[in-house]
Amino acid sequence: MALLLVLHILLIHLDFSSSLTIPLGSTLQASNLNHSWSSPNSDFSVSFVPAVSPGSFLASVTFSGGITIWSAGAVDSGGSLRLLRSGSLRLIDGSGATVWDSGTESLGVASASLDDSGNLALLNGRNMTVWSSFDHPTDTIVQSQNFTVGKVLRSGSYSFQLLQTGNLTLKWNNSVIYWNQGLNSSFDSNLSSPSFVLQSNGVASVFDSTLSTAAIAVYSSDYGEGDNVFRFVKLDDDGNLRIYASTRGGQTKTPRWAAVMDQCQVFGYCGNYGICTYNDLGTICECPSENFVPLEVNDMRKGCRRKVELEDCRGNEAMLDLMNTRFLTYPPEVSSQRFTLGVSACKFNCLAGSFCVASVPMSDGSGYCFLKPPGFVSGYKNPSLPSTSSIKVCKPGMPNPSLATAKKSDKRQKLHVWIIVVVVIATLLGLLVLEGSLWWCCCRDCNQFGTLSEQNSFLEYASGAPAQFSYRELQRCTKQFKEKLGAGGFGTVYRGMLTNRTVVAVKRLEGIEQGEKQFRMEVATISSTHHLNLVRLIGFCSEGRHRLLVYEFMKNGSLDNFLFSADSGKLLNWESRFNMALGTAKGIVYLHEECRDCVVHCDIKPENILLDENYAPKVSDFGLAKLLNHKENRNRNLSSVRGTRGYLAPEWLANLPITSRSDVYSYGMVLLEIVSGRRNFDISEETNLKKFSIWAYEEFVKGNTQAILDKRLETDGTVVMEQVTRMVRISFWCIQEQPSQRPSMGKVVRMLEGIAEISIPPTPKALAEVSVSGQNKNSSCYISSSMVSTSARCLPSSSSSLTAEMSSSASRRNAGGTSSLNET
Repeated sequence: MALLLVLHILLIHLDFSSSLTIPLGSTLQASNLNHSWSSPNSDFSVSFVPAVSPGSFLASVTFSGGITIWSAGAVDSGGSLRLLRSGSLRLIDGSGATVWDSGTESLGVASASLDDSGNLALLNGRNMTVWSSFDHPTDTIVQSQNFTVGKVLRSGSYSFQLLQTGNLTLKWNNSVIYWNQGLNSSFDSNLSSPSFVLQSNGVASVFDSTLSTAAIAVYSSDYGEGDNVFRFVKLDDDGNLRIYASTRGGQTKTPRWAAVMDQCQVFGYCGNYGICTYNDLGTICECPSENFVPLEVNDMRKGCRRKVELEDCRGNEAMLDLMNTRFLTYPPEVSSQRFTLGVSACKFNCLAGSFCVASVPMSDGSGYCFLKPPGFVSGYKNPSLPSTSSIKVCKPGMPNPSLATAKKSDKRQKLHVWIIVVVVIATLLGLLVLEGSLWWCCCRDCNQFGTLSEQNSFLEYASGAPAQFSYRELQRCTKQFKEKLGAGGFGTVYRGMLTNRTVVAVKRLEGIEQGEKQFRMEVATISSTHHLNLVRLIGFCSEGRHRLLVYEFMKNGSLDNFLFSADSGKLLNWESRFNMALGTAKGIVYLHEECRDCVVHCDIKPENILLDENYAPKVSDFGLAKLLNHKENRNRNLSSVRGTRGYLAPEWLANLPITSRSDVYSYGMVLLEIVSGRRNFDISEETNLKKFSIWAYEEFVKGNTQAILDKRLETDGTVVMEQVTRMVRISFWCIQEQPSQRPSMGKVVRMLEGIAEISIPPTPKALAEVSVSGQNKNSSCYISSSMVSTSARCLPSSSSSLTAEMSSSASRRNAGGTSSLNET
């Protein structure tokens, strides 16, 4: 293993790819943006690009499409980047002053090169690297770039570093650590020379010779997806570290992971005394009260200043309460600012001492109170925060108008408002009564009137668009929602019959409070997703607070009614079970790899696999994970993407990105249930009081696959044990703890069909830790909203080899010593 790690590091440091040779004396002019030094594959170039400030230009290495991955600095239009004959690479502005220099003069530099990975290097006469942009990064790390201890990404006051312990840290002003990502708890050792590397599949790992395998630090939400995707890590000027993805030739970069989930918890984001909060458009910055004014009105991120300094009002100070607000406190401030005080005592001590400008009682049961000293104060406001912080001001304390307008309004103004409201409401009620009376007199017996919109809806349906129904129409066709077919995480389903005698399933959605436009867009996306093994969406209703979806009716209900039923008349033979497993997998493959937008289902389970009149399986409820109230969830930093006990992948509970591989885990559990006819989380005497999935793996290792098979099929002559063994192996590959070790659904289909080889899977470590929370099988699990990717852009995936690190890791974990899965 040590040899593999040495080879990995050598491959990073030794460049075997082709590179462009740039001779001494070469120059790029800021006035000529079309002149550049390009890599042999034309993906990267050294050139000047327009900077943020008007009239200035950035000397940079850029990826195809204009994405900057390294920069030397900005100059005016008279500036130039020169590779001097003395060996230095120097950036000079129009006045001739040096803006940046590589510091390599007299070190024997003979040329420069730009290789196909984007590394700009200065080489000596023996073609050895003297200086390189990869060793001196600015704010970006690209795929396969080796980021080691001592290197720093910087953006304004923010910096990102890898510590000797293997931890990843974000700092403000080189002092306050506001994000610290440690290694997996299973890696508990001192590291010798750790390196942080973003791999091409979107997995960022920490390598070290003391680790038996790479420690996966973070996942990009689209990891493993797409063959033409360029990913990079960037420290943005807002202090957040993100992984971005971009296609070659495109200028759009899409964020796929962020270190700090809540942007307002980035220290100093809104400057000194600035308070970060949210509106409908995202983060905004404001001053604590009217006792403060912005430093720059046009840039609230610069912070605020006091109208009257505390030194100018000694003896006349007051503590002004700020509801749902917390002043951020991170290491190393914690030890010097934390006290155990009650709320009143916390405020009084701050008011009485000149050492304090704000008090922050945590209000979380800890009893801690933070007293903020004079200096830099960074605030965060959220309706979900229980804290009421207080800030010291010169009297009188003046709350923000946005918080105190109602209090400042006098009774006469309130009375005028109420009069206007009453008049408007009375007028509207009068118009409604008049309109209702006219309809009652003229149209109550007109049958055509009630079916007109429904007929128009069927014209839309025939054209391929989702039909739009009124709430009243769906009430009528379901007989006031009388015949209930079932209920799930997103709502209740009722049987209905349209005017053309078509039987449908009407789902009343719950917890869906999106705006009209966004809801219709999501419905259009779902309705355009057509596959033999997907339930088709016929139409919808979006009327006031009512949100309903109309689906084709599945005569035989859901798969769980057959798998777990004691009714012998519902027993599925082996051929049917195998076909259902294969058809379900094909439906999920379409969602993940073949439709225009990659759709992660988030709730694969037998209840969401429906059977038509021919017992063909169809996946339902796909795309519903996006139809949720993101505004509310953003305020509480949660997402209502729901999963079901027993089918949740470990990343749901470990605060890791939710991707298509999360669906693979759920499908693996369903596959095990199709074989066994038992819930994967069932516990019985037969399984020695262990979860069935754990017991099943133990029997599988013993070679007793027959024990896992549904006992009701023992007399069924259609059982093909080769298929049983194949499905059991696939299920245990699907439920591996590490998402990168699970196969893609396309690979699962090929394995089910016998096209792809299936090696013996290693022990699924996560079986004992996940999916055992309570007894309600429909219990929901919530996860951080930025971690879910339900409609990330994706292209059909082709088979590719697992990385060497993942394959070797799976091999080591394999109790039987066999090789791991060959392709994802």
